[in-house]
Amino acid sequence: MKHSAAEILREYGPFPGVDSVAGVSFDGERVWFASGDKLNAFDPETGKALRSIDVAAHAGTAYDGQHLFQIAKDRIQKIDPDTGKVLATIPAPGGGSDSGLTWAEGTLWVGQYRERKIHQIDPETGAILRTIESNRFVTGVTWVDGELWHATWEGDESDLRRVDPQTGKVLEKLDMPAGMGVSGLESDGGDRLFCGSGRDGVVRAVRRPRRGPKGQT
Repeated sequence: MKHSAAEILREYGPFPGVDSVAGVSFDGERVWFASGDKLNAFDPETGKALRSIDVAAHAGTAYDGQHLFQIAKDRIQKIDPDTGKVLATIPAPGGGSDSGLTWAEGTLWVGQYRERKIHQIDPETGAILRTIESNRFVTGVTWVDGELWHATWEGDESDLRRVDPQTGKVLEKLDMPAGMGVSGLESDGGDRLFCGSGRDGVVRAVRRPRRGPKGQT
């Protein structure tokens, strides 16, 4: 396993009226984050806040290329980002203990915090298709370039992990600085991993290590 310190590229925020940051997502242009009673968007190049949607937003956030998905306690809401309307809801697998959320290849992936699990679920029904175990509390989860990454946060320690999507084996780990937690996680499809910060109220960009042709960074 490759093990190194997380390289923080930038910090966004704090944002007006935002006390904490939970789930984080990226729609190709804007970073979205959940802050309890709102979904908020900002420009990752300028850091400028762009808009917000009044909707329950307690944990993970995802984007499928057209819609936003947002964990709200024991359910996952499908949201039209243009109108803010909730189009559909499905039950969340953890019944209220879910944390991270991401979209990949037609399905949703849901982190379960205290159960230390990641579930792949059907976005239409909420049915669990696959489960991956972790040995730490799971927060954010994201896919990029065929890699599954998830965040952990336990006590004052937090890290980002690249894991084998079949076995859950940790392949690479990036340690966050002491006292700096990660509540939500999303890739920009390139070198940045956007990380929620819980009650710090900011979003941090962490560099994603690139791997060579033989799987080496």
